[in-house]
Amino acid sequence: MKRVSSAEKLRPLLVAAIALVALPFLLHMLGLSLNSGIMIVALAVAAMGLNLCVGYTGLVSFGHSTWFGIGAYAAGLIQLHWFHGEIFLPLLGSMAVVAASSLVVGIFILRRRGVYFALLTLALAALAYTTAFRWTDLTGGENGLGGLKRGSIAGVPLDGDLAYYILIAVIGLCALYVLLRLVRSPFGHVLVAIRENPLRASFQGIPVERYRLAAFVISAVVTGLAGALVAFQNYFVSAESVSVSFAGELLAMVVIGGMRNMLGPALGALFFTLFRELFSIWTPNWLLWFGLSFVAFVMFSPEGIVGLWARLLRKWRPSAEEAAAMSKRKIYEGLPLPAFLRPEQLEGAVLEVSGVSKHFGGIHAVTNASLTVSAGEIHALIGPNGAGKTTLFNLVSGLYSADTGAIRLKGRDIQGVRSDLICHLGLARSFQITNLFRGLSIYENLRLSMQALHPARFNPWRDIDSYADIHAETAELTRFLGLEGIEDMAAGDLSYGGQRLVDLGIALGSKPRVLLLDEPLAGLAAAERERVANLVKNIATNIPVLIVEHDIDRLLGFSQTVTVMNQGEVLMTDCPQAVRRDIRVQEIYTGTGIPAVQHQRAESVEREASPLLRFERVNAFYGKSHILNDATLDVRAGEIVALLGRNGAGKSTLLKTLAGLVQSSSGIIAYRGNDIGPL
Repeated sequence: MKRVSSAEKLRPLLVAAIALVALPFLLHMLGLSLNSGIMIVALAVAAMGLNLCVGYTGLVSFGHSTWFGIGAYAAGLIQLHWFHGEIFLPLLGSMAVVAASSLVVGIFILRRRGVYFALLTLALAALAYTTAFRWTDLTGGENGLGGLKRGSIAGVPLDGDLAYYILIAVIGLCALYVLLRLVRSPFGHVLVAIRENPLRASFQGIPVERYRLAAFVISAVVTGLAGALVAFQNYFVSAESVSVSFAGELLAMVVIGGMRNMLGPALGALFFTLFRELFSIWTPNWLLWFGLSFVAFVMFSPEGIVGLWARLLRKWRPSAEEAAAMSKRKIYEGLPLPAFLRPEQLEGAVLEVSGVSKHFGGIHAVTNASLTVSAGEIHALIGPNGAGKTTLFNLVSGLYSADTGAIRLKGRDIQGVRSDLICHLGLARSFQITNLFRGLSIYENLRLSMQALHPARFNPWRDIDSYADIHAETAELTRFLGLEGIEDMAAGDLSYGGQRLVDLGIALGSKPRVLLLDEPLAGLAAAERERVANLVKNIATNIPVLIVEHDIDRLLGFSQTVTVMNQGEVLMTDCPQAVRRDIRVQEIYTGTGIPAVQHQRAESVEREASPLLRFERVNAFYGKSHILNDATLDVRAGEIVALLGRNGAGKSTLLKTLAGLVQSSSGIIAYRGNDIGPL
């Protein structure tokens, strides 16, 4: 893993300090006053606060002007009523007011996701604006709140623009330093994980709602601090500071500057202010042109100004392209399960599921299902598609609550317990479809699992690189999985087999006492299937495994107990040999054969020389994963052609390729003699 040096960590702070020194000279060259510089720095602080919410946590807020305005009004009212002529105590007081109000609001609006959360923040801004505009006794209404003073520091008055600029620049640097420390901490890294994949984060023991609320409050406080600084700059607060239009401008600064980069919003604030000041000289319609610029950034550079700079750097210094990245990994065969992953000696029943049922409307997904996973065993859960296997996994792991029944982990009832708490109790799972933090590296994916259980997991200040124990365990797990040498690759860039290994590693990193694996072999090449199967057997010597898999021969070969499900019910539980012989199991997989299928073509089909649909030597990929390999079939008029195969064999991909949903890389797809492959 590449460690970040101290110089790299402090580089944004150094760049910001140099920019703050140079900014007054740049403004003078452009014919602008230092007053514009004060506004640029204040807006940069506000946008950096919003970026913590939008860029790092994935919460798109259209209402952060609310906290900007509340901070401004709170600072003004505190100074006018209690601390006349002071500036620091009103600033601190305004931050406390914003923290308290955003905490209360966040508890309610964070219950909603996506567009609903965004709309609630928009409604909040509209409500705050109406309140500020009409509550004349408190805010001054349309006349605003005036009579504010900047005060002095150590006898130096702050009424001069230069003195106030120096103060606001120092506060801006302090805010940037705090935010940089925060995003480099375990707390900050978890925020990024939540942005990438909140569902997976919750199954790794991360209380997603608590982290989101904390990020929302911190983001609001930083933005509110900026509002208070602007209030003292103008000696006045108006309702415009909480307006919906200003909320949109703040969000535009973040997007134009570049989300997911701490200095990006500061660049956005600089761009917005200079655009407004310079274009308003030439045209009163400067906002129209700014809107067009915003659209251009969204369309052509979603990463903003920071993304443009990164793109230019790649052109000047192109990185070497790596082919067959998985070939660079180092595989160590026969490694034992790392000692830190081995739980205390387990005996007897570890996981007990008794009479569990789950209905979705009129659909009985699981009905009165029971099974027991004992220490030291691989317990297989098999059945045709739609049998209820994954639903049962979701019930056990806390994604759903059962309608009836009981689920016990080491004798403790976990029915209805949140998934993050179940993880802390010792149950972890993988997913049927790989569920990773795709934008993060392999190493970060695995490390997040480790730190989710660490005593210092909520630390918002200490740098993540300073946790030697977490890094040592992550490196050992990487080695065990056979991913050493490629740990800095983004998880989303891996082949499907590589993603399966990372998915398994994320679950293992939770240090479980029982492990649930949902089709870990699906879609893997033969060699990779053998290797993952060996890993599962290795793990099961210390951690009991409940596994769902459609590779029946392999599964029955290494499991000790097998539970068969069909139509939501448990058909039987027995040893693999008994399951293989059972006539009921044979029937649900291959049918009864009654009535007999006529394996004959009609005479008209026999006479048909050319097929109606020809699928010849077609290859298709998902990223680097080779899904269809020279697939060939013909369909003639009057035929019913059945497409059979286990999960991950490529059946759905073949149909998607026929329908044009997946582009083939080679081969011929012809319908009535016309090539439809490129369509």
